[in-house]
Amino acid sequence: MQDFPTFIEPSLIALLSWWFGTGIILLLVRLPKERFSASIGFWSLISIPALYFSYWSMHENSNTCAYIGFISTIILWGWHELAFLTGWISGPRKQALDANLSTWARFKQSVAVIWHHELALFLNLLILVAMQIGQPNHTAMCTFALLWMMRLSSKLNLFFGVPQVGEQYLPSHLIYMGSYFNKKTVGLFFYFTMSLSIVAWIYLIWQAHEGLVTISTHWILLASLLGLAIIEHVLMMVPLSLERVWGWALKNEPSSLNTMTTLTPLSSVLSNTAKGSSINLVSAFEEPIIHPLTNPSLVTGSVLDAK
Repeated sequence: MQDFPTFIEPSLIALLSWWFGTGIILLLVRLPKERFSASIGFWSLISIPALYFSYWSMHENSNTCAYIGFISTIILWGWHELAFLTGWISGPRKQALDANLSTWARFKQSVAVIWHHELALFLNLLILVAMQIGQPNHTAMCTFALLWMMRLSSKLNLFFGVPQVGEQYLPSHLIYMGSYFNKKTVGLFFYFTMSLSIVAWIYLIWQAHEGLVTISTHWILLASLLGLAIIEHVLMMVPLSLERVWGWALKNEPSSLNTMTTLTPLSSVLSNTAKGSSINLVSAFEEPIIHPLTNPSLVTGSVLDAK
């Protein structure tokens, strides 16, 4: 039987990485716009060794390598969320949604708003997949893939419609993206994605309970991250005040910025981020959540979508 620290330590690492990573991005994006270049430059510098350590962690199945791979991937995801939320990498379209469009036309314009950022995320995933070939530890690659899939889910949910879209919390330079969010009662797509996520999480827990998988640090980190992403999706339906969670990152808010979502993955149909990243990260945080503070998320970018 596994001892208690086997479960609690990786779970706390996942939670703290999500919480602290989201907060740091909130702090950087809340700086004056003239400092965005310095923020991107700083995060780019730490992302280079993070990419190397992601690769290094793949060589051995150990607790240390699992932690290194997980945290390195969170740093990589954070770079994408920061690049999106500062407006550095988004898409060729930088204006509000046209009125009276068909669903397909609205989708095409929505994709044009963010596809450069989505391409950057996908290329990063391909790099990790290529580095993973022949290596035994999959923590880094699986972490990024999980953040990417849950962020995509949150973006699509913002496109099809959810009650809490958080458009009033977008940073001023991305305010036009709020027009792409579809605020309405939850529909079939939300229940479909939530059901898939919850079933996947329950299946992981069931496998562990039945002894079908080895309870490793790698397994617990990913299960914890998926749980956080599910919570972020729930927040698209139920508003929750986050002021106490990220109060340390929400002080001295500049007048030009009302709020945003990040990494999370950390998370947004076409704008929130991510986490994430990330949880996002790059998911979607919502409505009168922290009036007038932010609502980020590393895991889905919904917060972390930071999409």
